[in-house]
Amino acid sequence: MILVSMESTQNFAINQKINGEEITPFLNELIKDSFYFTNIYDQTAQGKTSDAEFMIDTGLYPLSSGSAFVRKPDNTYRSLPHLLKAQEDYYAAVFHGNDRTFWNRESMYESLGYDRYFSKRDYTVTEENSVNYGIKDIPFFDQTFTYLEEIPQPFYTRLITLTNHFPFLLEEHDQFIEEASTSEDVVNRYVTTVRYEDEAIKALFEKLKSNGMYQNTVVVLYGDHYGISEKYEQGVFELLGQEDTPVNHAKLQQVPLIIHVPGEKAKTIETIGGEIDIRATILHLLGIESKDTLSFGHSLFTRDGNHPVIFRDGDFITEKYIFQDNACYSNIGEKPVSDSRCEPYKEKVREELRRSDDIVYGDLLRFLE
Repeated sequence: MILVSMESTQNFAINQKINGEEITPFLNELIKDSFYFTNIYDQTAQGKTSDAEFMIDTGLYPLSSGSAFVRKPDNTYRSLPHLLKAQEDYYAAVFHGNDRTFWNRESMYESLGYDRYFSKRDYTVTEENSVNYGIKDIPFFDQTFTYLEEIPQPFYTRLITLTNHFPFLLEEHDQFIEEASTSEDVVNRYVTTVRYEDEAIKALFEKLKSNGMYQNTVVVLYGDHYGISEKYEQGVFELLGQEDTPVNHAKLQQVPLIIHVPGEKAKTIETIGGEIDIRATILHLLGIESKDTLSFGHSLFTRDGNHPVIFRDGDFITEKYIFQDNACYSNIGEKPVSDSRCEPYKEKVREELRRSDDIVYGDLLRFLE
């Protein structure tokens, strides 16, 4: 299994065109042969990418302040690597072209049960093949594949991309699409870096096929968190032809989730959910019972849309309502509604965040060993 962490990738870019050209042509085609979840929300907090990793591996919520990767690396966790090793002795590895110490990954990955962390020191990183935060996605995937061919199978791996990172810089020769023409330069450049990321993912799939690994590999692609902050969202609304409203702002926080299982029939799933649900969804696909894993995610194949998608600040979204900045909105009519409509969900939100915090701050999972 390969998880691809798509840096700062928001769902609005999927199936979106600029001057008649698709921003994500490969992903758009992949969706036609995959499970595509259209209503998945970014639930990260201050830990950003590390929060997304934390939720996916543990099914626990991010901390309200700081990152669990930095603050709680010595805890005992029941992570996906641990569960998969217990089932079928999976080899677990992470690939990332950044420094080992960033977000304290070197230490945290050990606690999460990873066998190997391939970091910047394992890659040939030059001025020519780098931009912004490090090695570009295309050479990153190219060099990563050498390691993928060598590690034991079956494996559970995460490939963390870098190129589509604020402020979204890219040399002209790497641009596969023209910049957008909104009033926000950040948004205009974002289009080019998302398009580059799409081309890199296409190259990854081509390698999987040419090396005979494709048929036996499930690929999970997910946006790790928002890329365009509220400061620049006006440019996105111009791009999409939308008004700047609280409900539209909330829906911009959706990130893509695409699960490609070779041989499985494609299906677009509109169930509302969040990144914390990815773990349970993976376990569901693998046929692994997750009832007793002490996590807060739900399989997106069976998730109850009335159960709130919970954000670290206490905001939440259900099929019917959006609670944001202490105001309640209709998720259907997109208008403010009485706070009494959102009130029944608030205790559930507080309870889940409190229970997750109790587990993390108290290191309670150590008592299960």
